[in-house]
This record gives sequence, structure tokens and C-alpha cells, in this order.
Amino acid sequence: MLVLPIYSVKKLYYGYYNPSKDMAAAAYSSVGISLSFFFWALLISPSVSQTCKSQTFSGDKTYPHCLDLPQLKAFLHFSYDKPNTTLAVVFSAPPSKPGGWVSWAINPQATGMAGAQTLVAYKDPNKGVAVVKTLNISSYSTIVPSKLAFEVWDMRAEEEASGDGGTLRIFARIKVPSDLAAKGKVNQVWQVGPGVSPEGKIEKHDFDAPNLSSKGLLDLSGNNSGGGGGGEGDSRVKKRNIHGILNAVSWGILFPVGAIIARYMRVFESADPAWFYIHVSCQFSAYVIGVAGWSIGIKLGNESEGIRYASHGNIGLALFTLATIQVFAMCLRPKKDHKYRVYWNIYHHGVGYSIIILGIINVFKGLSILNPQHAYKTAYIAVLASLGGIALLFEAVTWVIVLKRKSNS
Repeated sequence: MLVLPIYSVKKLYYGYYNPSKDMAAAAYSSVGISLSFFFWALLISPSVSQTCKSQTFSGDKTYPHCLDLPQLKAFLHFSYDKPNTTLAVVFSAPPSKPGGWVSWAINPQATGMAGAQTLVAYKDPNKGVAVVKTLNISSYSTIVPSKLAFEVWDMRAEEEASGDGGTLRIFARIKVPSDLAAKGKVNQVWQVGPGVSPEGKIEKHDFDAPNLSSKGLLDLSGNNSGGGGGGEGDSRVKKRNIHGILNAVSWGILFPVGAIIARYMRVFESADPAWFYIHVSCQFSAYVIGVAGWSIGIKLGNESEGIRYASHGNIGLALFTLATIQVFAMCLRPKKDHKYRVYWNIYHHGVGYSIIILGIINVFKGLSILNPQHAYKTAYIAVLASLGGIALLFEAVTWVIVLKRKSNS
């Protein structure tokens, strides 16, 4: 990012102007700014996002423990009175759609939703206020309001407007059954849904990966390592995030940057053969990072039984295959004056641009699956827009230089 100022100082000091070097400096500087912006967004997004410790809500009761639950942008505050086996909770989450519902549950027997003793909150369409209902979910096909298997009191709900469209909170105190209290841990399940009928019947929630993974073990003592949800789920979330970041940087950024370097730096005679080595280094780095991200994706798929994203996975496999062929095809690259060089160039450019297009498409598919904070998608779109602007600028400059050379010759 300091290349342009350095060249400016050289021009002032030595009194010369070299357009080819300055164009190269501008390219590297612009690319550096774009990449720096993307990594800056990656770094600051988690720090500016809301955490359970930054939340405030009504009431004078304090909750010594809070968790950033690993799915559905949910949070849990709680306190536990061990002598009385009483658990006081505040569960917060945004519904999947405006007018939707949120729920938190304890499952005494299993880790899933079947058998869960559930508290569900939604904005009553008739009264216009947030309410809490109880659901004893005996099976997935039977979801009707009913009493819970244990005592619960002081239930209430509140709604808070936010930039994400609103958050619903559930307040309650629960009498933990003696067998669960003796273990000191309970299975917790949480969920969000799209809407509620005028009769108060909750609509079915999505069955995407975050919805299916919204469960874990709650340690009543507050010793919940990793922020809640249990070690296995938390580890899978980290793998998904690493998978997404590696693939976004590789297929979504470095490959387009390498193509820009190859297309526009080679027009400057003084940049030959430096542009070639920079291009190869950039693309090979992108390949290594992309294969690492792809491998993590394969591992995640094997660990997530019943969860499949066919189009995302198929495009990922196609990218790995094309990029591998592209890397090994460098060993067969004919010399410039060879009669087959033109055919190799056609193949190389065709496969290269296919990788770029498929890579960008798959990054957006991955963002839709991960459903991260909006800042991530905005940052990536900004990087693509910057690279597109750089490409358009250098396309015009390149044609000017080429036409000028033709006219001179």
C-alpha cells in the first residue's frame, strides 16, 4: 500500500517519470487496498457485533452467567439457585422473519426437539404484544400449547426493535427436576421461526444447518466452555467459519487478483517477466489456500450427517478439479513461438475465467449457507466492486497503450 507514495517521492527527487512502473505500482496499491479492506472487515466484524455481555433488558434481576449461543444469533442469560434447584433464564434471539417466533427449551431425556419442554415467544397478532406460551413437544408432528413436565413461573416476553428487524426475549424461572439437578447439566434446545397464525399456531421453522445445530449442553454452574452449545457444536462452527474465510480469500479474491495482474501488467515491457512470476505466485497461493478450505468443507460434510448443500458442494468439486488441471497444465506450457501456444492460451484463459466465475458464485452460496453478519457480505461485495473498477480502468489504459504502439509502428 506504500508503493504509490514511494514512486511519487522518487519522481520528485530524481525528476523522472516511468509510466509502466507507476502503472504497476498503482495496480499493486489498489489490489492491496482491496485486500486490506476485506481483512479489516473480517477482523472488526466480530468485535463490533453484539455479545451477551453488551445486552441490556428490563427488570432489576441480575444474571451472573451469559452465553453467546453458537447458532441463530441467540443469547442466554441465567442464574441458578442450587439449594432450591431453580433456574432463572433470559433467552434472546431475532425471529427468522418479522412477526415470527423464538423458543428455548430443556429436554430432560434427549438432545433434540422431540421431548423438549419449550417456552415460545411471539407477538400476539390480536393483542399486539409479546407473549410466552409453553409447549410440551412429545413428537415433531404434535406441537400444541400444553403444560410442561416441570414447574415454571414468572414467564413474560418483551420485544426490542433493532437493525435486524427486532429481537424477542423470554423471561422465566424453572424448577429443575431433581435427577437433572443432581447431574448439574441439562440439554438445551433453541429455535426461531417465521410466523404465527391468528389462532396462535406457530409455523414450521427452517431445517438449515444452523436450525439443526441449535442445541447443546448447559452447565448450570456457569462453566460453559466455548460460549455455550457444547464443545462439538462449537468446534463445527469454527470449522465452518475457517472454511468460509479460506475459500472467500482463495477462489473469491486471490484468483481474480492473479488474473488482473496477468492481463494488465504484461502490457508494460519493463514488467516482463516479473508479471509472470507474480501471477504464478498469486494463483499457486490461491490454489493452496483453496484446497485447504475445500478439504475442511469435505470434512464438515462427512461430520454433518443428513445436511447436504448439493450445488455448493458440486461447484466446490468443479473448482478443485479445474484448478488442479490448471496448475499441472503449467508443466505443458509451450514456448511463445511454438505453433500450439495459441491453443494452450485459449485453454488457459477459458479455464481461468471459469474458475473465477464459479469461485465468486460459490462464495455467495457459502455466505447464504453460513448466514453471517451482514458486514461480511457487504465487505466482499465492496472488494469485488473495487476489483471490477480496477479492471475497467486498466482495460481502458491497456487499449490506449496498445493502440498507441500500433500507430507508432
